[in-house]
Amino acid sequence: MNSVTRIVGLSLAVFFGLCFPAMAADGGVSFSGAFGAGVTIIGAGYGISRIGSAAVESMARQPEVAGKIQTAMIIAAALIEGVTFFALIVCIISK
Repeated sequence: MNSVTRIVGLSLAVFFGLCFPAMAADGGVSFSGAFGAGVTIIGAGYGISRIGSAAVESMARQPEVAGKIQTAMIIAAALIEGVTFFALIVCIISK
């Protein structure tokens, strides 16, 4: 199974998993907040995975600076998580 198929399947699962509670709450269809939340989570997961893969690759190339790379990776991942949390709150409120 290639990565595009996995990403599409995961995005559809997140999309529908977040949409059904939104549809049940109003009795109508409200895709905007759920769609935004799904896209936000997928984007954050992709960004953090790219940071992790780049950090591991650079640590393998230069083991003597692994501590500095790991610190920078953790800071970047924390910033992405903060922005993701803010975006999720905006998606929930904008319902």
